[in-house]
Amino acid sequence: MQTPPLVAQSSSVLTVVPPPKLTAKKNSTASAKLSVRLRNGFHVNSNTPSDEYLIPLRLTWTAAPLEVVDVTYPDPKLEKYEFSEKPLSVFTGDFDLMTKFRVPATAPAGMQVITGRLRYQACNQKECLPPKTLEVKLPVDIVN
Repeated sequence: MQTPPLVAQSSSVLTVVPPPKLTAKKNSTASAKLSVRLRNGFHVNSNTPSDEYLIPLRLTWTAAPLEVVDVTYPDPKLEKYEFSEKPLSVFTGDFDLMTKFRVPATAPAGMQVITGRLRYQACNQKECLPPKTLEVKLPVDIVN
């Protein structure tokens, strides 16, 4: 199977760098890094936002034939903004998300492309943009 060309997925303020091909051995675990670039002056709520009404950054995968073990987010920053009485738990600038996958012994060998979805809401000092979801493609070569 031919691997499709991968292009950066982006909105006006957030870009996901195409992840490199992941080589995963059957009956083991493998980790993939997803690099996120956020335009200067903007932030996104962390995966653990300060208030329950805030939209968290969330990475999910339709990972078959792999299984998601864990998604690791960076340590958030607590930052104070004019529109909030208390500091908010946010990510700014460039940051990485790590996903640990389990590769079942029954996973078919060869090239696969698994799909992830990164949901977020970007804000600056004055406004929050509507929530967005970016699709991410991860090429995976499953070996015996």
